[in-house]
Amino acid sequence: MPEPLHATAGELDAETILDALEDGRRVVLETELLGSPHEVTLRHDGETYYCDTPTTLHKHDDVAEMRRCIENQGYVESPE
Repeated sequence: MPEPLHATAGELDAETILDALEDGRRVVLETELLGSPHEVTLRHDGETYYCDTPTTLHKHDDVAEMRRCIENQGYVESPE
């Protein structure tokens, strides 16, 4: 299994995250929830995209849905 990609939420752009997922890597993002640090794990099993947060597991059927999720959740760089 490829080594996971670790980053802080907002540090990577969407393409970097999605490319890593397509390559079979997990992406582990350090984020903050209610003032405490937490990890979010993003993964793709070849069919479904997963966004595993401290409170829930989001499932997405395609790359467009996953892109919307990571953008809406603030896991990617903010556009300047």
